Amino acid sequence: MKKRNGFFIIFFILIGMFISACGNDKNAQSQWKDGYYTAMMGDYNFGWKEYVTICVMDHQIVNVEYNAKNASGFIKSWDIAYMRNMNPVSGIYPNRYTRDYAKEFLEEQSAENIDLIAGATSSGYNFQKLAAAVLENASTGNTEIAIVPVEKKEE
Repeated sequence: MKKRNGFFIIFFILIGMFISACGNDKNAQSQWKDGYYTAMMGDYNFGWKEYVTICVMDHQIVNVEYNAKNASGFIKSWDIAYMRNMNPVSGIYPNRYTRDYAKEFLEEQSAENIDLIAGATSSGYNFQKLAAAVLENASTGNTEIAIVPVEKKEE
């Protein structure tokens, strides 16, 4: 009888640990305030300024937009000439990698562990920073555009 009681005690302790561990991510997500949040790179890089906008509804990310625009406001993923130049060299182009990064962010509901895409690693690093910045704003409900500093490369 004592062995059986010991088994049930251990069983319920393990179930309690499992339930509390599963709830941690939900608690972090439930801290996100509903609304639209945007983060933008602080400067242009090769003529483009990248940005991420998310929509949080019921404490979950329901929409992600990742793109870049030039000084005139033209969207990078719409630039057919850019795509025709980049795709043969890199095997990827902005209209594809922006959607891939946004999709992964939406599915994971996290800025951590976003896989970098070969040929778009610089944009991937920027995306990770932008995604972290919008989540930080979503956790506080700050709807002002977050400006992410551009790291200057040493020449």
